Amino acid sequence: MTRYVALLRGINVGQAKRIAMADLRSCFERLGYSSVRTLLQSGNVVFDAETAPVAARLEEAVAAATGVTSAVVVVPGDELRAIVAANPLLDTVDDPSRALVAFVGTVPDDTAAGRPSDDDLLPERIAFGDRAIYQWCPDGVSKTRLPAAYLARMGATARNLRTVDKLVAMLDG
Repeated sequence: MTRYVALLRGINVGQAKRIAMADLRSCFERLGYSSVRTLLQSGNVVFDAETAPVAARLEEAVAAATGVTSAVVVVPGDELRAIVAANPLLDTVDDPSRALVAFVGTVPDDTAAGRPSDDDLLPERIAFGDRAIYQWCPDGVSKTRLPAAYLARMGATARNLRTVDKLVAMLDG
């Protein structure tokens, strides 16, 4: 049995894509997953599975159960821990709510397409990992200079470092 994290993009942001976490847990349980738990109200699901879950199947099941369409990124627990440990911006972060980890299936080769220059992003910083894009937003996440379309083009879903740390704690709990 392997523990996974499913991250749904855009769930319960403002009035859009509203899903009750109890309904989300039930959806995952009906798919046969065990030890299903959610974190916050933003589409973070930790669960155990005997075989690797397929994101497209989860997307279909969530849409059928809730009527909400959302992209899903699935990350094995050990990989999530490695993504967090590999964050090259950790030495810069003094407030985990202002640091983002954007999870993607694979960071594309053309990360320069549509990306503002480092000078245009200042005082923000951005770095790339194998399955994540790391961002430091000292002025706050809501004031980021990185266009949302840039991350959306990659199918990314971002979480602040405080939330990611809580997900790691759930994996270990």
